[in-house]
Amino acid sequence: MEKTELANREVISRIQKAQVYLVGVSTAEKEIPFLRGRKALLHSGPPVAWEDACSAMKNAALGAMVYEGWAKTLDEARALADGGAVAFGSANENHAVGPMAGIVSPSMPVWIFENSAFGTGACVTFNEGLGKTLRFGANTPDVIDRLRWMQNKLGPITAEALKASGPLDLSRMIARGVQRGDEAHNRNKACTGIFFRAIAPYYLKTGASRDDIFDVLKFFDGNDHTFLNLSMGVCKATMDAVIGVEDSTIVSCMCTNGHEFGLRVAGAGEKWFTAPAAFAEGNYFRGFTAADASPTLGDSYISEASGLGGSAMGAAPGIGRFIGITAAEAIDVSLRMYGITDAEHERFRIPALNFRGTPLGIDIRKVVETGVLPVINTGIAHREPGIGQIGAGIVYPPMECFRKAAAFMGL
Repeated sequence: MEKTELANREVISRIQKAQVYLVGVSTAEKEIPFLRGRKALLHSGPPVAWEDACSAMKNAALGAMVYEGWAKTLDEARALADGGAVAFGSANENHAVGPMAGIVSPSMPVWIFENSAFGTGACVTFNEGLGKTLRFGANTPDVIDRLRWMQNKLGPITAEALKASGPLDLSRMIARGVQRGDEAHNRNKACTGIFFRAIAPYYLKTGASRDDIFDVLKFFDGNDHTFLNLSMGVCKATMDAVIGVEDSTIVSCMCTNGHEFGLRVAGAGEKWFTAPAAFAEGNYFRGFTAADASPTLGDSYISEASGLGGSAMGAAPGIGRFIGITAAEAIDVSLRMYGITDAEHERFRIPALNFRGTPLGIDIRKVVETGVLPVINTGIAHREPGIGQIGAGIVYPPMECFRKAAAFMGL
């Protein structure tokens, strides 16, 4: 027991000391060896075989194959994938993360993150916006056209702007955003604004045309989820620093691929503990119901492991209308999470709770002992192609994952 307590203190210390900077923009194939020299894609969640992938993930992957030019049509892309011609790997196992389907293909521009305190890093694609997007399983021509604009204009121009600005302290931006009403998972309005103000002037230092700069700034300004992917990169670079802290019972990662939910624990290294993926309960857009929904998927649940997302919902009462709860219930979620965590975040503080730190360090022992599961807020994708996001809500990870992890660690 003493070994576990000491290990958990070390994990909490590493999370608290993390200092993550945005240091560059590149392309996925340059930064991720798995994607080089072959037809290969990354996906969200723990590893999953192509035949077991949910429809939203498959549809996103097919769209990415057309985007890359590996196939001219979605039918041709499906034939490639069904024939085993495309390698399919977990983003989490390749120092990357992706929201929802999490598809990362070689040509996509990626943000590059560095945790200066521990030397861990991460890559994340750019956020496409809300609604009909690849990450929600949409793969129509307009979705592909947007991806190509991001590759040819948004990525290269932003790379120039970031070179002009120098590294940006994203950990500090998140701390400021949480005090302004974000939980940095499904509500990113404040953080996106803070980031926009930090980088926007440097686009004028690039060699891009006025029209292209206008398009880029207009895109960011119209997408309150711009910072979602940046927050995910911060969380990944933070939590990778705790992998392998022997005897620790702190959750280092949560994610799902729409087929299985996956959990990692610091003391168990890179081992996955999985159970069938769940469906979210929440607020569906007009014309849609739970019968239309895909099982939950995405790597963004690492937010909750980092003291953000569901843990920080008490700081973001405005998220309630988006995910189908009240402002009081948002605060209650954070209060509940204190019971299954080992610490409070020193930088992410909740104004409505007298600036108490967000719940930090989900402890598998406490989850199993109390029966209280972490609360995760999430977007909801349609199960069929071409439609995209149909709502947002709350999902609970399967208790089976925590029980498997506890058994593996001899608890």
